[in-house]
Amino acid sequence: MDTIDPLTLIAIFQEMLGVFLWPLLAFGVLAPLLFIAAAWRDRGLRARRLVWSEALGLAGGALALGLMALVSSSGFTDAGGPIDWLLIVAIFVLGMLWTAFAAYGIAAIVSRCRQRPLDQKTGLQA
Repeated sequence: MDTIDPLTLIAIFQEMLGVFLWPLLAFGVLAPLLFIAAAWRDRGLRARRLVWSEALGLAGGALALGLMALVSSSGFTDAGGPIDWLLIVAIFVLGMLWTAFAAYGIAAIVSRCRQRPLDQKTGLQA
C-alpha cells in the first residue's frame, strides 16, 4: 500500500466500529464545538464547571478503552510492543478530552437554562 486513500480508511473503520462509526464521528466534531461555543459565550472558562467536566472525562477515557476492547479482536493482555501501549494511552486521552469537552458544553447549556427568565418589558431578571 503506497498511499493512504480516505475511502479505504473509512471502509476499515466502518468494518471495525460498525454502527458506532458515524455517531462517534459526529461526537468527535460536535463536542469541541460545543466546548468552544460555551467558552466563547461565557467569555472564559468557569472553574467549577471545568473541574466537574475533567472528572467526568476520566470516566469517558475508561469508556473509550472499553469500546476499544469491545470492537477489536484483541484485549489488553495482547498488547506487546510500545506502540500498542501508546495507542492504548492515546485512546484513553482522546476519550477523556472529548468527554470533558462535551460535559463542559452540556453543563453550560444546563446552567443557562436554569437561570431565571428575563422580564419581557424591562429585560432584567425577574
